[in-house]
Amino acid sequence: MLPQEIIRRKRDGHRLSADEIAAFIAGLAAGTISEGQVGAFAMAVFLNGMSREEAVALTLAMRDSGDVLDWSDLPGPVTDKHSTGGVGDNVSLMLAPIVAACGAYVPMISGRGLGHTGGTLDKMDAIPGYASQPDVMLFRKAVLETGCAIIGQTADLAPADRRLYAIRDVTGTVESVPLITASILSKKLAAGLGSLVLDVKVGNGAFMEKSRDAVALANSLVEVANGAGLNASALVTGMNEPLASAAGNAVEVRNAVDFLTGRYRDRRLEDVTLALAAEMLQSAGLVSSHQDGIRRATEALAGGRAAAVFARMVSVLGGPGDFIENPEKYLPTAPVELAVKAQQDGFVTGIATRDVGLAVVTLGGGRSHPDDKIDHAVGLTRLLPVGAELRSGEALALVHARTDAQAAAAAAAVRAAYTIGGSKPPAEKTVLRRILPR
Repeated sequence: MLPQEIIRRKRDGHRLSADEIAAFIAGLAAGTISEGQVGAFAMAVFLNGMSREEAVALTLAMRDSGDVLDWSDLPGPVTDKHSTGGVGDNVSLMLAPIVAACGAYVPMISGRGLGHTGGTLDKMDAIPGYASQPDVMLFRKAVLETGCAIIGQTADLAPADRRLYAIRDVTGTVESVPLITASILSKKLAAGLGSLVLDVKVGNGAFMEKSRDAVALANSLVEVANGAGLNASALVTGMNEPLASAAGNAVEVRNAVDFLTGRYRDRRLEDVTLALAAEMLQSAGLVSSHQDGIRRATEALAGGRAAAVFARMVSVLGGPGDFIENPEKYLPTAPVELAVKAQQDGFVTGIATRDVGLAVVTLGGGRSHPDDKIDHAVGLTRLLPVGAELRSGEALALVHARTDAQAAAAAAAVRAAYTIGGSKPPAEKTVLRRILPR
């Protein structure tokens, strides 16, 4: 099949057959289709959309462009979670060990930061010695021995997605729901999962700022995943403020360790983490209800089993054996700390969350270009939540930076991102909606 004919049919609004899609993706993976043709295909999909059947075919073709892992030798269900990204979203670091402590296996293949959002893989790279991109043998060993492993995508999993995404990024087609759906699900299907839970963020710190867009993406992900044979559901969760009180890499790892060990837990972060854990346990068949899932997850946290799983995972993947006991001994720290002081009395009535994420990027904790080197030490801590009461001169947050100038610039950005008013705003729900296959 000629690629230009496939492009023309989609350009003119026709539905593509599974064979046409498979042929195009095979050429994409093999490099026999030019970047211009790939860009034209992506734009045709962006403008005309795809039916559920087309999106399923695209997802399966991208999955089959590389290796597909097989976990059938494991003695329990295999499940995972994917988040569409936010600020202070370190949920994966607690969620994987919680769910593993309850009897599931979680081979969590994660990504790096994108735009203003942090990446789970960048956070794990803050731990000295931790192999965030191990070979398949070490990956399997970690999952088998600890119940979970948080790693990055290998070169052999869904390679067509990497090329298509890179071209989408420079052709203005990143926001296409069918292409987002296929990109996310092809990697998850290649990971050999039995079930998947999607955490679709909505709000001023999410890629989907409007509820209707987040629900549309959640429905697409759930319907296409189930159409491709993967049991999936989704939660739509709020991102109108940072989820954790920390934003960065090492600082979010420390926040996760504090969460797992019970030293400190941000309320909204705990709500979302437990809700996702319950959803994963229910989709994996380990509990019969959401309430039972919450109970099991809470027990795994309270009894220290989740913290022990995280500690073993870090050790098996090359990190320090006593990391959970002594995170401050190993995590990098920035030399400059600067409090962001409020300039009036009142309550935090709103946070421009995207701007908080961009402040971390500007400090060096994220990337402006794909090949930028991450500074794992910098970031923000003690971020006050919406609803917090404070007086003039009290801290809204604490900046961790390399230089005084960088600290001052980040402090100004964070201060501008916070809105202070005279009355306490009503609390927003953290879990807004549950999406099941129709």
